[in-house]
Amino acid sequence: MTNGERDSEVLALQIGRPLRAASQVLRRCNLGLPVVAEVPPILDTGEPFPTRYWLTCPLAHRRIARLEGEGGVRDTQAKIDADPELSKAVEAAHARYARDREALLPAVTALSRERTAGTALSGTALSGERTAGERTTGTAQPRPSGGVGGSSGGVKCLHSHYADFAAGNDNPIGRDLHGVIGEPRCQAPCVAVVDGELQRNPDWREPTDDDAPR
Repeated sequence: MTNGERDSEVLALQIGRPLRAASQVLRRCNLGLPVVAEVPPILDTGEPFPTRYWLTCPLAHRRIARLEGEGGVRDTQAKIDADPELSKAVEAAHARYARDREALLPAVTALSRERTAGTALSGTALSGERTAGERTTGTAQPRPSGGVGGSSGGVKCLHSHYADFAAGNDNPIGRDLHGVIGEPRCQAPCVAVVDGELQRNPDWREPTDDDAPR
């Protein structure tokens, strides 16, 4: 098994579903397991997929989901609305995200498009995200649209902003989230070889003694 094949198996186990496109690991945790993967803008099915960076780390995902459950999306949007400089920085992140994703696609030749929607990296989005894009008519390739996570502006999903930041990009929302949840550092791997088979580790527990226990 190549390193890429093993990464694909680990990613599928982390998100709990088969991958829908070959994805590249961009960041790993202290145990060498994926934290963020880069997803192509077109899935293997031909569907456009706007989320370029996907958060796969179960620990980071759990902590951000907890923040979202406490009203984190609403609170973050309110913070953006109250701070013009932050608003400009977030819009710049959206523009950069869309521009970099668009650079991976061929030029558009058809003029008419229809909206399409589909699921994320896997059959059901791990972080609650939905795909959105533009499908051109004729033989032109479908194209994703929107900024971070396919958002038309503001905050759609905290996971997407964190993944963008963790992938090495300038994202003020992701940076703030990183400050809240800390660097993902587990004592036991979330995926491990158990009884000779690579699987989700039944002994994995959320750590409580790292940089930002929650």
